[in-house]
Amino acid sequence: MSETYGVNIEDWLSEVNEGSPVYDLEERTYQFAKEVRLFIKGLPYTLANTEDSKQLIRASGSVGANYIEANESLSKKDFIMRVKICRKEAKECVYFVRLIRETQLLANDQEGFRLQDEAGQLKRIFSAILERSK
Repeated sequence: MSETYGVNIEDWLSEVNEGSPVYDLEERTYQFAKEVRLFIKGLPYTLANTEDSKQLIRASGSVGANYIEANESLSKKDFIMRVKICRKEAKECVYFVRLIRETQLLANDQEGFRLQDEAGQLKRIFSAILERSK
């Protein structure tokens, strides 16, 4: 069971996910970044898609990378800062997935919708972690 600065990660996730199965957050953020990359591969090549995709790729990878950094932090202050960055990057992912979804006529928008929802869930998870860390 992961315990960081007196906060039990499994407890946050079970509360945030409201009965959904508990996931390893490092693995979940990795899978999210991977799925974003696969989603982007299916987009048509346009200047807007290229620029939005670059931003989305950076933000999606940064969510997981900063979460790993948070888990390895040396102080509570550093932990909180890294989790705030995770939340900020997840918000950015919501923004760019939404932007891509609303400016494209995608044959199958299910994946875009699912990624936007997952980014929103990650944002809520990191918000819950921050609340519990105070």
